[in-house]
Amino acid sequence: MASRVPELIDALKDRLTADPELVGVVVVDGPEINETVTPDWLIVGWSGDPDGDFQAAQTLGGWSDLATGREEQLQVNVTAVATRGDTEVRAARRRVYEIGARLEALLRADPRVGLESLEVAIEATQLVQDQTDQGATARLLMTVAGRAFT
Repeated sequence: MASRVPELIDALKDRLTADPELVGVVVVDGPEINETVTPDWLIVGWSGDPDGDFQAAQTLGGWSDLATGREEQLQVNVTAVATRGDTEVRAARRRVYEIGARLEALLRADPRVGLESLEVAIEATQLVQDQTDQGATARLLMTVAGRAFT
């Protein structure tokens, strides 16, 4: 089955990794196992919830016409995570929205993310806040959604 999801995830990850405003933010492709102790993350293709369902993307397709191919409506999960070593949830919340703003700036500047026959934007967000033994954590789940043609 042809889908534009893999190349969209790659393009988002590559462009966000190259963003000079995200220095100090670890940008990863999906769930990752590592020993990195970093307070700020941007995860392309995962909700950031280790107890969740690990869904990276979803699509809905249909024919644009029989001669030219298929239209694909797609959604990719991108999550910003900010963890603080204290209980200051306000600081974590502000930071997670700063990180998410970089994704929004990228998509406003180039809704195609450098790809032909594709256009996406942030369609929905969800904020999750928690206090753990590592301190306050805020997660901003962003749904990058749009259309593509295959």
